[in-house]
Amino acid sequence: MAKALVVYATITGNNEDVADIITDALEDLGVEVDEVEMTMADPADFEEADICVICPYDEGALPEEGIDFYEDLQEEQLAGKVYGVAGSGDTFYGDDFCVAVDKFGDALAKTGATKGAENVKINLAPDEEDIQKLDAFAKQLVEKAAKLND
Repeated sequence: MAKALVVYATITGNNEDVADIITDALEDLGVEVDEVEMTMADPADFEEADICVICPYDEGALPEEGIDFYEDLQEEQLAGKVYGVAGSGDTFYGDDFCVAVDKFGDALAKTGATKGAENVKINLAPDEEDIQKLDAFAKQLVEKAAKLND
């Protein structure tokens, strides 16, 4: 059975909702999932997972409590793992909307892990359409992980 680790950072609860939706979708696909708040996680924890997911919130920059995690993540070697990044932001930030999603995606790419799905960016709380996007995101991650392990 594939294992996934979903790490999230949240202020308003929106990103915990994003993480919960992804966790539920992965579990529905037969994946064993651990969901952990970012301050309680260590990037080395991803070594125990097949699928690595990060859900950072965004205020037009990296979440403050996620800076150490972000910096440590870039020193990990995660070849053979599949990753995805999805997060909630606010379009109020204009060009900086969900910049943390892209930064964490770039950091995961540097680890040698394989991108399993396109980044998902959600404005504020996830709605019905966002839930469908997150379900599809989870399915793509599982499919990519299955291909890698063939």
